[in-house]
Amino acid sequence: MRPLHWLGGLVPSSLASAPGDASGCPRSEAVAVARVELRDLAPSPARFLGQTAYLTIVLFENLGRAVTTAPTTDAKSRLARAASEMLAMHEGLSAELERMGADPAAEMEPFRVPLDDYQRRTKGADWYEILVTCYLTNGFLLDFFAGLASGLPDELDDRAATLLQRREGEAVLVEELRLAIEDNPRLASRLAMWGRRLVGDTMLVARLAIAQHPDASEERVDPVFTELIAAHTRRMDKLGLTA
Repeated sequence: MRPLHWLGGLVPSSLASAPGDASGCPRSEAVAVARVELRDLAPSPARFLGQTAYLTIVLFENLGRAVTTAPTTDAKSRLARAASEMLAMHEGLSAELERMGADPAAEMEPFRVPLDDYQRRTKGADWYEILVTCYLTNGFLLDFFAGLASGLPDELDDRAATLLQRREGEAVLVEELRLAIEDNPRLASRLAMWGRRLVGDTMLVARLAIAQHPDASEERVDPVFTELIAAHTRRMDKLGLTA
């Protein structure tokens, strides 16, 4: 499978034929593929937990911006609950570091600069783009790291994967975006373009997690990114957007 360079990342050439299912949930398929293909590529537990713990701070801050800029009280309240779910995820990952006797802040620090830079590049210009960022990047990255968790030792694999697959807040994002697009159909083309723009930068964050592993070849990880991009396409389809 020959990868194509696109938006600063590597997209498998099978992307064009990736299936879409507007009614299905992509999460289980993407995570299942990642678990199989990434099992032997997992970083050390401390590195994995440090990166995911800081990542959930970034995703929480994104949801916080969605709350701040929401146009209605109802939207603010619903998005606040989604943000609290992400904060609980962060606290659970930090607790796993403490269980190991590690300092969560010290383990997160190496990832602060690249993830803060990622956040700046993908934050979105207005409330609608912020919602798309939250919906698509949360899904892509949490799927990837939930799959990567399968290579962690002892029972940490199941505990970490369980934390990363708590996604009740995703339904709120989908509903708010659908309502916005129904109210203003002209938003669709702009949000579809923004959704496509997010993929390359988001893939680079996932690649950072396995970049130091000597066996992380393109051939080895292509199936993972093929399925993650297919899942991304299905998320776009659920909003009626063209991926």
